[in-house]
Amino acid sequence: MFDTHGRIKCGTINTPQFEASLRDYRERLELGVAEEGRVSPELATLWGAPASAGQRYALLASSSGAGGFLRLVEGSPVPSYRPLRSYGWASWEMTCLKVFELYDRIAGQGFDVIGPPKLVPGFDNFIPFQVTGRAGEVLYLNEVLNGSMSDLDLPDAGATVDFMFIAILAAPDRAAAVRFHVEALGFEEGQTYVIPYSVINQAFGLADDVTTAMTMTKVGRLPGAEVDQYPDATVERPCAPGELPPGNALLTFVVDSLDAVRAPFLAPPRALDGPMYAGRRVACVRGAAGELIELIERSPR
Repeated sequence: MFDTHGRIKCGTINTPQFEASLRDYRERLELGVAEEGRVSPELATLWGAPASAGQRYALLASSSGAGGFLRLVEGSPVPSYRPLRSYGWASWEMTCLKVFELYDRIAGQGFDVIGPPKLVPGFDNFIPFQVTGRAGEVLYLNEVLNGSMSDLDLPDAGATVDFMFIAILAAPDRAAAVRFHVEALGFEEGQTYVIPYSVINQAFGLADDVTTAMTMTKVGRLPGAEVDQYPDATVERPCAPGELPPGNALLTFVVDSLDAVRAPFLAPPRALDGPMYAGRRVACVRGAAGELIELIERSPR
């Protein structure tokens, strides 16, 4: 069963170039459109983003049928936004097949490579590479070599680019951000790693050997968020008034019960239809790093 407590169901990207972004994801990443339309006032209210109502959206899914989604939402340009320079959701990590072939095909084709495929120091079970898209969103595209880590299971891909399985969170206070995911959402704290993080060092002009501390959240062996302690030069995410944040905007988790969530909702929960919501109750909270988190109750009432 895909929809279990703590499962990442969807990553939402807010893009001012909606049609071009949609073309990139369909043609380059080979994702199909599961649903498209305009954001309803009810959904925009749940997000705390009333100005996103009426904007176009496309819900995308891979051909594997695994159950995860990626969503593009049309938004206004935010000229001051820079990828990997602000707090909040920094990147979506997606499992893929044949990482070197994917790299050769998409580099410079709607996506700019900020980190070529390579093993990460201290990890030998996956090969990622990192790109930015037209909206300033960041993706980690990750071929799993050996799906077993000490306390986490990494998924194999069933399509060229399959579903999202980790979200990267840029935090001003890593411990507080992890504590929110544990105490408010009912997840667990995983291991902490300290590594030279090339895309962060590159974004801030730091030396190659500067290290970043990161802590994983999880449920059992299911990964959730990678919470990174970001440099002091990080800023708050600039945002168009009343809209979703630009780039990596909103993360959707499945939870057993909204009643068990220990954080205030941005609006009262309500049941929504469609391929992702399927008549279940939905609500949104804001985490300790300022991140927007959408929650879908696992079973309809």
